[in-house]
Amino acid sequence: MPKRTYSMRYVAGQPVERIFPGAVAQLGQALPPGEALPNSDTLTVMVWNIFKQQRADWLSVLKGFGKDAQLVLLQEAQTTPELIKFATSNYLAADQVPAFALPQHPSGVMTLAAAHPVYCCPLREREPLLRLSKSALITVYPLLDGRLLMVVNIHAVNFSIGVDVYSKQLDPIGEQIANHAGPVIMAGDFNAWSRPRMHALFGFARTMSLREVRFTDDNRRKAFGKPLDFVFYRGLNVVEASVLVTRASDHNPLLVEFYQDPKILL
Repeated sequence: MPKRTYSMRYVAGQPVERIFPGAVAQLGQALPPGEALPNSDTLTVMVWNIFKQQRADWLSVLKGFGKDAQLVLLQEAQTTPELIKFATSNYLAADQVPAFALPQHPSGVMTLAAAHPVYCCPLREREPLLRLSKSALITVYPLLDGRLLMVVNIHAVNFSIGVDVYSKQLDPIGEQIANHAGPVIMAGDFNAWSRPRMHALFGFARTMSLREVRFTDDNRRKAFGKPLDFVFYRGLNVVEASVLVTRASDHNPLLVEFYQDPKILL
C-alpha cells in the first residue's frame, strides 16, 4: 500500500503537526474563517528552489529578501534547524510536503506564509526513472478584501520519457483550481526543459485561465535554453517582477509583487 501523502506544519511554540489532504469538495463550500494575509493592497511573493541549502549564503538571501514577503514558496527545502528557525521566526505558518527523506532531514516543497492556511492539500508524484518523489502543496489564505487566495507550490517531475507523468502531476492541481472561485498563484520549479513539457504546462495554464508573470531582466535558471521556474496567476495584477541573481542556489529566486484590488484587473 502506498504511503499516504501529508504535509508537516511548523508554527512557533507549537508541536509539529501532520496535515492530511483536504477534500476538494471543501473548496466549493465555506472554508473555516481565518486571519487575512497582512498587506497594504499589494502582496509580495518569493519563489525559490533552494537546492537543499547546500550552498553558502542561502540563509542571508532568505533574510534579505524573504522576510518582507507575505508568501515564500520554496522547492527542495530541507527541514534543517536553521530553515525551521527562520520560518517560524518570520512567518505564522510553514507547511512542507516531505517528498523524500535525506539522511537527516526530509526535502520537498515548503510554503511560508504570514497567515495560517484555511485549507491544505499536499500532493506527491513519483519520478518514473529515479523512483524519487516530487511534491506540490496547495494552500488557501484569506485576503483583506474577503476573497480567498489559492497558492500552488510545485516541484515538477524531472526525468521522464514523454509528458504523461508530467501531465499526470498537473491533473489533481487542475481539479483543485477548477473548484476554487478566488484568485490563484501557481509557482515553482516546473522543470519545463523541453518543447512538449512547455506545451503541456502552457496548455494547462490556459485551461485554468492563468497568466504568466513576465520578467524584463530574465535571469531565471535555464536548461536546454528554456526557463525552469515560473509564476502563474489569476484574479490579481502584477506590479513588479524581478529575478535575483545569486550563487546561494543553482536557481535564482523570483520576486513578484501583486496588486490585489479585484476591481482593477488588467
